[in-house]
Amino acid sequence: MSYYNQQGGYQQPYQGQAPGQGYGQPPQQQYQQPPMQNQQYPPPQGGYPPQQGYGQPPPPGQYGAPPPQGQYGAPQGQYGAPPPQQGYGAPPPGQYQQPPPGQYGAPPPGQYGAPPPQGQYGAPPPQGQYGAPPPHGQYGAPPPQGQYGAPPPQGQYGAPPLGQYGAPPQGGGPPTPASLGYGPQQTAQIDVSKDVEAIRKAMKGFGTDEKALIATLAKKDPIQINTIRTQFDQRLMRSMVGDLQKETSGYFEKGLVEIARGPLDSDCYNLMESMKGMGTKEAIIDDVLIGRSNADINAIKQRYQQLFKRTLEADLRGDLSAGTEQMYLMIAAGRRKEDSYPVIPQEIEQAVTDLQGGLGGFTGKNTAAVCEMLTSKNDVQLRAIAQSYEQRFHKSLDSVIKSSFSGHMEDALRLLVHRAKNRAEAEAIRLEEAMAGMGTKDELLVQRVVRCHWDRQFMNAVNNEYKKLYKKDLAKRIEGETRGDYEKLMVACVKP
Repeated sequence: MSYYNQQGGYQQPYQGQAPGQGYGQPPQQQYQQPPMQNQQYPPPQGGYPPQQGYGQPPPPGQYGAPPPQGQYGAPQGQYGAPPPQQGYGAPPPGQYQQPPPGQYGAPPPGQYGAPPPQGQYGAPPPQGQYGAPPPHGQYGAPPPQGQYGAPPPQGQYGAPPLGQYGAPPQGGGPPTPASLGYGPQQTAQIDVSKDVEAIRKAMKGFGTDEKALIATLAKKDPIQINTIRTQFDQRLMRSMVGDLQKETSGYFEKGLVEIARGPLDSDCYNLMESMKGMGTKEAIIDDVLIGRSNADINAIKQRYQQLFKRTLEADLRGDLSAGTEQMYLMIAAGRRKEDSYPVIPQEIEQAVTDLQGGLGGFTGKNTAAVCEMLTSKNDVQLRAIAQSYEQRFHKSLDSVIKSSFSGHMEDALRLLVHRAKNRAEAEAIRLEEAMAGMGTKDELLVQRVVRCHWDRQFMNAVNNEYKKLYKKDLAKRIEGETRGDYEKLMVACVKP
């Protein structure tokens, strides 16, 4: 799934019409159905390719909708979708050829819909996105007669064979596309000359016009940002990121650079820097990799190797150890169930049994088995497993993970389940954690704000969840923890 959407299956390319599905609203297709005929990827000139948003739930009462609040133990068959959330990666309403809400990914520089040049990063096949539910809101709708509950062929438990990430898993439906900014499209044929001129003017001569930089950069989507940066570098024969680093400083600089690089490069730089030098900043690794789609993981791995001339897996092995290393290598394999794979009740119940065994309920804890179980499932399955676990054992899966694990392993597994259940709420909590206690964790705050801001609808969902949880406005909270241009940039990112 895309970082922001919990949605699955093929979508027809956007061709100028109003966005269709939002945060996790599934496309009008049922499980096990072939994709509609004559679909095109990449799309015709002028349209974004199909991508995902950040996770709307199914319509109320359908398979996958959560029970009413406080009523765990909902009628059997209503496995666990999150409350309404927003899409991750959609541009603000009314902007150029925007993709459906929350959708990341696009064609290469200047060629809307054209395949990327050979070897260009960001070209993994469209695949599973962050947190998307199955098609048409029918979680767990039985497959065609005779296939109900049938497991996929041996060795292909919803994952494509190693090295074939583009192939849909047998019985798992089509792979879902990458998030906007992680797919083949990186730039677009749009006029960004005014933005390029405004950025150059803001940094030219004596002094820097910080207000102009904020106004120009704070609310652009990934394709717009990548296009502006590419045009700036090509037209002016200089580096936009380099100029921002020279002309600004502190966490204001870090925020601008995080935005200017776009989501994919920022993920790669953040991962690299989190594993550089003494100590590993585990929270950053969690932020970037936990719950990502297969397509996004593959894009990150490919770009990471292009940027740093070494593999992400090698760096993870070098900085992590034991069970945590093993868990992250599972995640980096990019072999989660695709989002189009249905919730099959028999599989969910067996998964709950196996999970309880792995957690130590029967024969002692098996960390590897628990990690394999949780990292291999899509978000809809994880929601179903969490709900079924609570119904059967009368305690939440989160509380059991908390009592069974500690340290980074505990944090990562709890985040994986939380993002599957309600991604916007999970991000609201992580934003508060970056500001709570003595001193603000500014590096985390910058990265988390910018990561959420790429999709305006998802950012609004995070704002709403934050207000529900903490009874205060997120922008006001940030104003109280930051100062100066840094404060103004962060507030501009989170405000509608």
